Amino acid sequence: MEFLKTKKKDLVPIMKVIAEAQALLASHEIDQWQNGYPNESAILEDLKNNESYIVTSKDSTLIGTAMFTTKNEPTYKSIEGKWITKVNAKYGVIHRMAITNKSRNKGVAKFIFEQCEQQLFHQNINSMRIDTHQDNFAMQSLLKKLKYLYCGVIYLDNGDKRLAYEKLIKI
Repeated sequence: MEFLKTKKKDLVPIMKVIAEAQALLASHEIDQWQNGYPNESAILEDLKNNESYIVTSKDSTLIGTAMFTTKNEPTYKSIEGKWITKVNAKYGVIHRMAITNKSRNKGVAKFIFEQCEQQLFHQNINSMRIDTHQDNFAMQSLLKKLKYLYCGVIYLDNGDKRLAYEKLIKI
């Protein structure tokens, strides 16, 4: 697998992967990504900000996508609970992660986390934060397996509740 910066030509396959993820969430009656988000404009914004990534298989097929940044996430300023690091500490964030149906449960999500954590290590940033829907038990299970600690609840700009996690990266 390779973890690569997204190029504009990747937009259509990324949107197909996101559509598969939206359908999967809907099939599990998870009310996440069911309102037309993430959409093309969100991915284009990630691309413009140099924060969009893809995962390709050995044969260069796009099998996953994610947004990764070290910019502070505005919705993380207020938490019902407590972050491991200080609220204003430097940290990484993963958003909009999706894996193709064919590649689910094959370590692609874990690979994305490892690649992002490695980038943090090289930038001397010792924290990764992420949030997920309260009904997204697959993501919660993955976060627990990857040693992310539950820190509390954050609220998105639209008021939606999300479970917040953080992991210290050894630098």
